[in-house]
Amino acid sequence: MILVLGVGPIVFASAVASGTAPPQTVAAPIAAPATTPAASHTIRSIRVDGVQRVEPETVLSYTKLRTGQSFTNETLDQAIKDLYASDLFADVSIAGAETGDIVLRIRENPVINRIIFEGNKRLKEDKIRKEVKLAPRQIFTRAAVRQDIARIIELYRRQGRFAASVDPKMVNLDQNRVDVIFEVSEGPKSKVRQINILGNDHFSDGKLREQMATKEARLKTMLSSNTSYDQDRMAYDQQKLRQFYLTEGYADFKVTSAVAELTPDKRDFIITYVVEEGKRYKFGDVTVDSDIRDFDNTKLAASLGITKGSWYNAKQVETAVDSLSEAAGAFGYAFVDVSPDFQRDKDTLTMGINFHVAEAKRSYVERIDVNGNTQTNNKVVRREIRLAEGDAFSSFQVKRSQDRINSLGYFQDKFEIKQTQGSAPDRVVLTADVQEKSTGELSLSAGYSSLEKFIIQASIKQRNFRGMGQELRASVSYSTYSKSVELGFTEPYLFDSNVALGGDIFRRDYRSYNTVGDTNTTTYKQVSTGFQIRAAVPLSEYWSGAARYGLSYDQVSLDQATYYTNGSCDVALAGSYLCDAIGNRWTSSVGYSLIRDSLNSRLNPTRGSRLSISQDFAGLGGDTHYLRSTIIASKFWGLGSGFVLNAQAEGGHIQGIGQDVRLTDRFFLGDPQIRGFDIRGVGPRVTRAYYDTSTVPATLTATSNNTTEALGGNTYYRGRLELQVPLGAGARELGLRPSIYADIGAVFGGKTPTLADSCAAAIIAGVACTGATRQYTDSNGAPLYLDSSGASTTTNTGTPYTYALSAYRETYSGNSPKPRVSIGVGVNWNSPFGPLRIDLAKALIKQKGDDTKLVTFNVGGQF
Repeated sequence: MILVLGVGPIVFASAVASGTAPPQTVAAPIAAPATTPAASHTIRSIRVDGVQRVEPETVLSYTKLRTGQSFTNETLDQAIKDLYASDLFADVSIAGAETGDIVLRIRENPVINRIIFEGNKRLKEDKIRKEVKLAPRQIFTRAAVRQDIARIIELYRRQGRFAASVDPKMVNLDQNRVDVIFEVSEGPKSKVRQINILGNDHFSDGKLREQMATKEARLKTMLSSNTSYDQDRMAYDQQKLRQFYLTEGYADFKVTSAVAELTPDKRDFIITYVVEEGKRYKFGDVTVDSDIRDFDNTKLAASLGITKGSWYNAKQVETAVDSLSEAAGAFGYAFVDVSPDFQRDKDTLTMGINFHVAEAKRSYVERIDVNGNTQTNNKVVRREIRLAEGDAFSSFQVKRSQDRINSLGYFQDKFEIKQTQGSAPDRVVLTADVQEKSTGELSLSAGYSSLEKFIIQASIKQRNFRGMGQELRASVSYSTYSKSVELGFTEPYLFDSNVALGGDIFRRDYRSYNTVGDTNTTTYKQVSTGFQIRAAVPLSEYWSGAARYGLSYDQVSLDQATYYTNGSCDVALAGSYLCDAIGNRWTSSVGYSLIRDSLNSRLNPTRGSRLSISQDFAGLGGDTHYLRSTIIASKFWGLGSGFVLNAQAEGGHIQGIGQDVRLTDRFFLGDPQIRGFDIRGVGPRVTRAYYDTSTVPATLTATSNNTTEALGGNTYYRGRLELQVPLGAGARELGLRPSIYADIGAVFGGKTPTLADSCAAAIIAGVACTGATRQYTDSNGAPLYLDSSGASTTTNTGTPYTYALSAYRETYSGNSPKPRVSIGVGVNWNSPFGPLRIDLAKALIKQKGDDTKLVTFNVGGQF
């Protein structure tokens, strides 16, 4: 039997096989004895009929009826009300009032067998079950059903589904049990159809809507989750409006009304704000009144950045309070009360402010507590804190400690060191409540690059090895043009001293390529095997020094079948620049770096700067001798609202010592250093064009047949300006992180290669160009000849066995310090199939020979 349970007066519809019986309204029955006594009577006996689970004594305990007591109609009515109030009974009546032999006839409420939810797709069943109070084996009551319906509807309203409804039903079972069914109609998600603002004269509706977190449901906001109605967000928007007006000088601004109306179809909301802007104020006199003797009130007031006569800005006032608190903290005062006293002049529309700094005592660090680190050793955190127990308090050192701990990358973002009152007014307790995150990375990734096609990488890294802050890493990679195996280890605090020591061993296989039309062809192959040992020590809070020694063995080779003739590199096939590069060499180098780092995070910085000056000298033994110098600088500015501006600049020069700088040691530029250009697409290069020798004079073939080889340079510079642009919450949930940027740079210098032109003399003479010829040799290098029968022989009695080489002309281009400039947009996306980076960049300024590229993409996934 299925009973439909209403939420007003309970209506039961009994469904039977032959049809549905007419609904009956069941209300609390009123006792109607056959003969109502006109006066008080005495209870001679009391009997309880109809109980199944409840003991008769329990039923009587809910009433005041007792044997031997007198009763009236009112007494019996109250007994019925009391029994209904217990929520144990579905029906109660009293008989025997005319004789005094009272019979309590009851029908118990059923026991719940199951709670069933139907129609809930947007809310998982386990989330709803945690909110409802009804549960199996509990007594069923209509009041509890109504309460649970209200809870379920409230859950949907929190999701923005205000059209949701719940229809309760119950199925009667044997032994007075029921199944309760909540049929849910979720309805559509209610959007904010329109935001109306009334009373705004100085700013447009659109300008004010930009300040709000809530957005109107439009095509451009389809990815945002802020288009749904949220009462809490609406209150937040009122605060945002007030903050905006206060930063624009409207000190009397207020929101007089905020109403959200549900449209008749219950699908959307229309929000209306009524505001009073008031008059616009300017700053008056700004003074500082400090009770702390260390402070110079005049200098402090001048340093606040508030100019008399400028428009009043509440944000500047907050910043000034923070600035005074930080200044006090720098002097050792941990707890300082800074209170701005506003002098509002409505006649002149000025706002004078006096910042009063209350007297305080110098503070000292009583204790430093580190909590929440279950894997990380306590000393790993403590050694980054720039204060110790007993030190004079310094807000600057506290902030610096936060930045250093954040830069470790072992803990969740937005970590802060909390300051609390110690055992005395001049004592402060610093508490570092860290929340650890995973520092181990084990990945096997496959990806695709527009240049290298398929890429396979495997790596394992532990950035907090053994919880001691050590870094252990190993990686293997494979692609069309590069293969590598690397192992590395770094100990940041050797023997608990402030000295970092690390090392790497590696083997790298790199294949250079030239371009024939749109096709890339491998030219030289470079295999490097070696190791590097490095050490670093801090020189001050921001400056550090590093030293390193490296030894590597490089093998540079060309494909002999393609570029060799008679066992040696053929300039006519490879070019002098490639023939000069081949060979095996040892490189033994020593270097140093001076680094200044004030970034608030090394992993994802939003403010601060970094400067690195490095030099490497190769020549402590080995076959290679040079001095390489580089300087790299970057700075980050947090612009607010999630915008981060980054400026980078770098440059370098390599000088050969007693020898020319070899091809593989030079600097190369292109993607990704300068987007908008191909990999190694900027700088000096040799282009080889081929002749059509069937004409007289010989003519060059189509440029699509040309080949180019990047040669790099001895000097380079590069700069970048990039703005990270925040998106709405919906885009952030998708993992989209866009940026706009401008790149500039150039690479130049170095030895100009020897160039060749096979047909130059013939063209000048006006005769046919025959090009170069080569004689075949046997396996021992002996020249071959053709005898009279056409067979090859080493006997010099016949015709030389030769073959012709294509005639060509080489040109050298791109060796210019003139800047190459590109602008573009890029986006990182944590897509379902792996991280994806797409860059769309346009080269605005380029030089002859440069290779440009409009779109670059890389995609990979971890599994």
